[in-house]
Parts: sequence; structure tokens; C-alpha cells
Amino acid sequence: MALEKGRNLFKKLSEPLVSKLGGVNPATLTWLTLPTGLAAAWLMMEAGTGQEGALMFLGAAILMASAMALDGLDGNLARATGRVTRWGDYLDHTLDRVLDVVWILALGYNLVWFGHIELAWAAAMLTMFGSYLGTQAQAVAGSRNYGGFSRADRMVLTFAALIVSAIMAYTDSGSWGEWNDIEINPISLIIAISGVGGIYTFIVRFYKARADLQSLDKTKPLSTPKGKEDTDD
Repeated sequence: MALEKGRNLFKKLSEPLVSKLGGVNPATLTWLTLPTGLAAAWLMMEAGTGQEGALMFLGAAILMASAMALDGLDGNLARATGRVTRWGDYLDHTLDRVLDVVWILALGYNLVWFGHIELAWAAAMLTMFGSYLGTQAQAVAGSRNYGGFSRADRMVLTFAALIVSAIMAYTDSGSWGEWNDIEINPISLIIAISGVGGIYTFIVRFYKARADLQSLDKTKPLSTPKGKEDTDD
């Protein structure tokens, strides 16, 4: 989607910083995303109302953005310094999936703003389904499938939801209504968007992967058709 194109913009903007981090191991930046992201998750889960709740939502937004920045910097640094490794790519994808699930669950476990834990788990699992097809396509075909509702899209919308929640908490604004005993607010909306986006991403990536893999099977089959074995000595 459109927000995924922000990767190229971030790459250009981060070039001056990357040039100053030449002596830093890219994996160090990758590992730093975990405690930063977990701290953001704690604030997401504990944020309530009033000034304190507003500050916690704002802090969560800043820490989540910091984790995303680190997530982009590690790859840019690895490519700029010629230290791209399979382990680094694996670690990066692994921590991405961990934080994707943790952030959704943290919002779902916030009893003040949402509290429907079962729906949060459903949204987290649906998000994982979509992400899984992207990484699996890379494992099988060698190319990453970024179709559908991307992680960048979800993170930008989550950041916006946290900022709006901070404003609502500070002004003691109520929810925008209620549906089936669920308060309609930025937190419930981003959880719903994550779940629906996961379904959409799964469908888009499944059919894209099927087309790519079927084409690859025709040009580079994994096995020789029966009866056509190589008989050369």
C-alpha cells in the first residue's frame, strides 16, 4: 500500500545518521527494538484517562516510533556497511512478529479503553497469518511479498490512534459510541483494522504467492517429470 513507500523516504532521511553509525553492529540496533517496543506495550496497556493517561499514550507513541526507526536503521546500516547477513534478516523478522503481536495484545488488555481480550487475540492471530505468508513466500521463492495491509501501514495508523487517544484522555472525552458492548474509540478501531487487515493481507499474499510459485515451478521445477530422468552417463 501507499504507506509502504515511506521506506524509501526513511532511507534517504536516515543516511546522515547511518554514516555516523559505521562502527555499530546492525544487530545491536535490531536487539534494541525489543526493550523499546516492550516499554511501549506496557504504556499502551496501562494508560488510563486524564493527564496521566494522556502522557502514557504519548510515551507509547514515541517509543513505538523509536522501535520502528531502529527497525529501519538496522537494515539501512547493514546494507551501507556491507554487513548484511542471513542471521540479521532472521532476527529482524522474528522481533517484528513478536512486537506486532505484543502491541495488539497490549491495547486489547487495556481494560479502560478496550478490555475485550478475546478480540485482541483474534486480531493478533489474523495479523500473524498475513505476516506469515510474506515471510513464507520469501523462504520458498526467495522474494518478499509485501502486498496487502503492510506493517508500515498498520504502524502509522496505530501511532495516529495513540495520539488521538492521548488527546481524548487529556480532555476527558468519552468514546464515540458503543457497538455490541464495545466502546468505539481509537484503540478499538485500530484493533478492528488490524484484524480485518490481517484477513485482507492473507488473501492478497496467498493468491500473489500462488501465481509467483506456479510460474516459478514452470520455469525452474523442483523435480524432473516422471519418465524424463536424465539417462546420460
